[in-house]
Amino acid sequence: MSEITVAEVDVRRVRDQIVDVREDEEVAEGMIPGALHIPLGQLASRTAELDHARPVVTVCRSGKRSARAAEELTAAGFQAETMNGGMIAWRNAGLPTS
Repeated sequence: MSEITVAEVDVRRVRDQIVDVREDEEVAEGMIPGALHIPLGQLASRTAELDHARPVVTVCRSGKRSARAAEELTAAGFQAETMNGGMIAWRNAGLPTS
């Protein structure tokens, strides 16, 4: 599974699809600006919302669920990676949330 750093995601978020797979109550605490919220349990039924032509970066709280999501998306034909450290690392880096 390919992982990328929060710094890489911050640069790439303007061109890549960022998919936040956390649950509603977690997302209420803030997400990466421009990210699409698709809880992990809904991912398989909502892949039509994603563009196969654009890379996908999956995000969760710490990185475990997003790794599973990236594996699922890769199996579905997407170029998918996971953000190392999740939103914990994003916030620790002082990066913006919406």
